[in-house]
Amino acid sequence: MSRKIVVGFDGSEASRRALDFAVKRAKLQGDNILIAHILEWSPYSFLTPSEIEERHRRRKEELERAESAIITPVIKAIEAEGVPVTAMMKYGHIAETICKISESEKAELIIIGRMGTSGLSSRIFGSVAGTLAQIAPVPVTIVP
Repeated sequence: MSRKIVVGFDGSEASRRALDFAVKRAKLQGDNILIAHILEWSPYSFLTPSEIEERHRRRKEELERAESAIITPVIKAIEAEGVPVTAMMKYGHIAETICKISESEKAELIIIGRMGTSGLSSRIFGSVAGTLAQIAPVPVTIVP
């Protein structure tokens, strides 16, 4: 029986390592991969109606660029390896949105790459991988 693995992917080297790990696992165990591409988007409640309209237009353009430049080529490469793959692109807080996707898609595992930063900013603000390890509804594999 195939399981669904959610892979957080943003095109970075860390996310490519995570995706490579997921593809190897999927080939061995017959799993399906769902690529989750999340764009951070903070809500502003004090925007004017015209600013909101412009913001939504830019948001749509960003999603279209991400799909054509990042997601479509990766999906084609994974399909060529014979691994079932789908993708989901959303706006929001990265870790929280990946958790919501995992729940709604009934995933059994999340795989995420670790950026390798251990500086002050990651200690103050936390990392996506660290947050997922704490809040995820399913096991999380963090790929170094």
